Amino acid sequence: MAAASSAPGSPRRGGLYGEEAFEPGVPGEARRIDYGALAYDPVSRSRLLALGVAPGWRCLDVGAGTGSIARWLAEDIAVAEVVAVDRDTRFLHEAAGPRLTVLAADVSSPSFAPGLFDLVHARFLLMHLRDRADVLRRLAAAVAPGGLLVLSDAIDLTTEQAPESDYRSAMLAMWRALRDDIGTDIRWVPEYPGLLHDEGLTDVGAEVYVPPLTASEPMARFWPDTWERIRPSMVATGLVTDDRIDAAVRAVGSRSFSGMSPGMITAWGRRPL
Repeated sequence: MAAASSAPGSPRRGGLYGEEAFEPGVPGEARRIDYGALAYDPVSRSRLLALGVAPGWRCLDVGAGTGSIARWLAEDIAVAEVVAVDRDTRFLHEAAGPRLTVLAADVSSPSFAPGLFDLVHARFLLMHLRDRADVLRRLAAAVAPGGLLVLSDAIDLTTEQAPESDYRSAMLAMWRALRDDIGTDIRWVPEYPGLLHDEGLTDVGAEVYVPPLTASEPMARFWPDTWERIRPSMVATGLVTDDRIDAAVRAVGSRSFSGMSPGMITAWGRRPL
């Protein structure tokens, strides 16, 4: 999809992640992604280990970002193969190796070979796609008999009910801006277990993790970096001003800050033998 034209710094509408928001060429994007990885990788790795990921598996990591999970699968777990897929792979090329193949692709268009992978993993991907239901079906179809589909996406359990604050206003404006700009919708995420059942998967389970949000934690840098990247779109929602975004950044970086970060739902299911 071609990027819509707009004046520099103005909000844009109707595009895609990495195209209309969070363009990979902007300095600091890899760092922003890595802050999220620092917060969530231990949880993802623990869940994958509990589900039995092991040497010899063929794995597909979709929306691989900077490749932290793909590298862990290839190097630490020594699976047989990892295919790391992303629309922009500039952060992944250094990770490529004998067991890790990097594939530049828009997951909204290609079809993966059915029944090929022992593990199909996608984290913070489907929530950003307008055609998420179709992509989920194709990811489920790529799982081999006995294999696993593991999906993780954001859930915000606290912002709507939180007391009024600069941080709350920034978070509400962020979700609205992402929904307007690229179609992000986290309201869909709690349906994952039922959707996995609908795809014929069994042994379905799910868990929620809410990371710490204090000045010393990675999410205290991830959210301000995210707000900065989409600041014009946040202001355009009318829910927040530039001054309130600045105040939210200062608040999250303060040792006296008290608040709760949005979290992550991970859902999984197994393709019957």
